[in-house]
Amino acid sequence: MFNDWKQKNTVEVGSSTVITTDTHTERTSQSFLSNIIFTERPLDLKFSGRMAALRAAKQALRKEIKRRVAALSDEEKQRQSLVLSRQLFRHPKYLSCKRIAVFLSMDDEVRTEEIIKDVFKWGKSCFIPRYESNGSRMDMLKLNSLQDMETLPLTSWNITQPAEDDNSREEALAAGGLDLILMPGLGFDRLGRRLGRGKGFYDTYLERCIRHPKGKPYTIALAFKEQLCQEIPVDDNDVLIDEILYEDEE
Repeated sequence: MFNDWKQKNTVEVGSSTVITTDTHTERTSQSFLSNIIFTERPLDLKFSGRMAALRAAKQALRKEIKRRVAALSDEEKQRQSLVLSRQLFRHPKYLSCKRIAVFLSMDDEVRTEEIIKDVFKWGKSCFIPRYESNGSRMDMLKLNSLQDMETLPLTSWNITQPAEDDNSREEALAAGGLDLILMPGLGFDRLGRRLGRGKGFYDTYLERCIRHPKGKPYTIALAFKEQLCQEIPVDDNDVLIDEILYEDEE
C-alpha cells in the first residue's frame, strides 16, 4: 500500500526524490516544509542532487511568502513596522550599541525609516548596505544624516543605496566594526534560520564580520507575521540570526 501511495505522491527534483504528503499545488509557508520528506536513493544521491532539492524548496517557499506579503495593505505594513520599531527601541542590544547597520526597506520589508531617525536622534553611527550589481559582495557604508539618505540614488533593483563610485564613505569593517546588524529577508523561522533572496549578500558579509577583530555583531531580523515559517531550509553557507522581532499576538 505504501508503494502505491508513494507512486502517486512522488516527484523528482534533481537526483533526489521528494515525497509529498499534500498533493495540492498551493501550500502555505507554515505547512510546506512539514509536508515534504527528502529520501536518499541508495548509493547514488549526489551532492548536486541534494542542492537542487534544497534550491527547489527555497524557491517554492519564496513564492509563497511573497504572495502572503503582497496581500498586506500599506497600512498594515506600516502598523506592524511601528510595533517592531517600538520593540527594538527597548531592546538592550539596541540601547547599548554605538555602531549599527540598518537596511533601507523595500516594499515587501519592514519599514525602517523610524528606526533610522531614532539612530541619529541618539547619536549612533549608522551604516547602510551597498550591493554590487554584478556579484555577491555587499559593504556597509556610513550614512551621515537623514538628509544624506534623501540624496541617495535608486538602483535598477529599485533599492536606494550609495552610488558605486562613491568612495568617500567609511566602510564599517574598515574601522571599528559593528555592534548590531538589522537583518532583512523574505522568511524566517523561530530557530533563527533566514530565507533571503538567493544572492547570499548577508551570509557573505557576516562571514567577513567573523574575521574582523571585533567579531560577529549581534543580528536581529525584523519580520512581518506573514514572513514567519515553521521551518526554513538551509545549507552550510546560511548563517543563523541571533534573534527575530515580530508582532506576537499570544
